[in-house]
Formats: sequence, structure tokens, C-alpha cells
Amino acid sequence: MTGNLYLIPRYLYRMGSEIVPHINKIIIMVEQAKQNALQSVNAELIKLYWNIGEYLSGETSKSSWGDSFIDETAKYIQENHPDLRGFTRRGLYRMRQFYETYKGNEFVSSLLTQLSWTNHLQILSGTKSIEEKEFYMGLCVRERYSTRELERQIRSGYYERYMLSPQKIVPVGHHDGSIRLIDRYVLEFLNLPEGYTESDLKRAIVRNLKDFVLEIGKDFTFVGEEYRVQVGNSDFYVDLLFYHRALSCLVAFELKIDKFRPEYLGKMNFYLEVLDREYKRPNENPSIGVILCASKEDGWSSMP
Repeated sequence: MTGNLYLIPRYLYRMGSEIVPHINKIIIMVEQAKQNALQSVNAELIKLYWNIGEYLSGETSKSSWGDSFIDETAKYIQENHPDLRGFTRRGLYRMRQFYETYKGNEFVSSLLTQLSWTNHLQILSGTKSIEEKEFYMGLCVRERYSTRELERQIRSGYYERYMLSPQKIVPVGHHDGSIRLIDRYVLEFLNLPEGYTESDLKRAIVRNLKDFVLEIGKDFTFVGEEYRVQVGNSDFYVDLLFYHRALSCLVAFELKIDKFRPEYLGKMNFYLEVLDREYKRPNENPSIGVILCASKEDGWSSMP
């Protein structure tokens, strides 16, 4: 056995680096098969809960039984099949709610099995209108939110902030208007001290970059902080620079701890002009600027 273990690395060494990509392809196939299996199991589980919810909805609608049917079902399962988890009184009521909330809704029918049951429960309990539920379901599928990420977005009122943001950005070649930079960000995770400075804000964002990207959108890829741009012999520095994959463009963030001032636009427009002239690639769209302030006056909107 020891000899066999020793021969493997020697063999790979003799073959050189050419064999490694081929081995990696096998690893990728294995990992993809595992992911497909998990997705398949989740889809079947969601279908099961939907079918149970449909059945409970029909049975409890009978005047002779009502909600007592769910109570008796939960009690029977607990006493006779204690190994079946999730089929408590509360769990069964959730399954009925799940079915009755989305039955006949063609928009969500294709999304149902793409979310975990835990995320479905978060949306059912944390939202009010069907429009809000549809929004978070679509967001979950698109952004692949974990339960913690989804909980944070619901708690911070992401839906309301998104709907109140007037600025839509449609990249070249896209016509659905589905991409929008929200007008209000919630950065409670930064835990900034009293009297913090713009440098404190910048350092806190970089320190909590994962949560910051979750807030602004997962399509953002971090490029750098204090990103140096040159104009002639002079150096200028963009506070934070990101790249947006869906928009195919650079996104410059300028951080301010006070209210919005019109002169901030002049500085941002200068940065965008330099980025487009010197750093934008031919296949990319014009750069976008985001000025992150404590607040802005009514009448001003985000300006790409």
C-alpha cells in the first residue's frame, strides 16, 4: 500500500503539468454531479411539501374537519412515526400556507423548486404582499442567496428600497430594464464608531467586503481601493472601484460622510471621463459612478 501511494506523485511528476488539467476535469464532473444530486433532492422535497400542502388545503376545507385535521395528523405522525422530521403541527400549517399562497401563480411556478425550503419559510414569514414574495424569490434564484443573506436583505427592507429607487440602467443589448442601482444602502454591518471619518468608512467597507457586495449586488467584482488614475503628471484616486459583470462596465464609488453636494458630481464626472478614456476596454460599456453620501436632497437621483 505504501508503495502505491508513493508511485502516484512520482507518476504525476514524470507526466509533468500536462496531466493536471485532465484530472481537474474529472474533479469538476464529480462536483457537478454532487451539485445536481443536491438540487434534485431539494426539488423533490419542495414538490412533496407542495403536494402535502395541496392535500391539507383540500381536507381542511371540509366543514366537518377544518383545522383539526392538521392537528390530528401532526399528533398521529409524532406518535407513530417520530423519525419523520418537519411534520409537526407548525410544519404542516406552513405547507398548507405554501400551497395556498402560490397556487395558480404562473410566475413563481418555475421558481419554486429552485429555492430551499428554509428560504421559502423566510419569504413566507418575512414578507407581506405577493409582489414582495415574487421579488425575493426571483432575487434568491438570481443571486443564489444563502438563508443568512436572504434574511439580511428582508430585514433591511431591500424590496422597499429597490422599488423606491428611480434609476434604471439598461446595458447595451438589453431591453428589459431589469438592472437597477438602488437609491438607499443600509450598512449597519460596518459597526462604525461615533464621529467616523471617510477613511474609517472606506476601511470598514473593505474589511466587510463580502457583506458590502451583498448589499450593492453580487454582480459587483471588487477591483481596488484608492484606485490610482493618471491625468498627465498628476495622480488621482477613486475611493473604491468595482466591475459589474451584467453591465460590463467599471463602477466608481466615491464615499462621503455628509449630505450630497452638487460639486461632488463634477469630481465624479471627471473620474468617469478618465476611466473611459484610459482604462475602459473596447468591449465594455461606459463607466458608472455611485456617490455614497449620508443623505441627499429631494429632487436629486443617482446618476450613472
